[in-house]
Amino acid sequence: MAIIIRLDRILVERKMKLNELADTIGISNVNLSNLKTGKVRAIRFSTLDAICKALNCQPGDILEHVSTDDNEEDR
Repeated sequence: MAIIIRLDRILVERKMKLNELADTIGISNVNLSNLKTGKVRAIRFSTLDAICKALNCQPGDILEHVSTDDNEEDR
């Protein structure tokens, strides 16, 4: 199983820059960038809620589940 972060797509659709979103929700630009590039292992619900409010979207617009090979173990 893999979770893909689609934050970059939503930012383009909303015509918003990453640093603008970071300022709006009160998270560091570095942390938000790490989230956008999938370098994080977890996200707080409060952060996800703030992102969804700022971008007027649903969590499913940002997060996507992709099935992987059955032989691959979940981590």
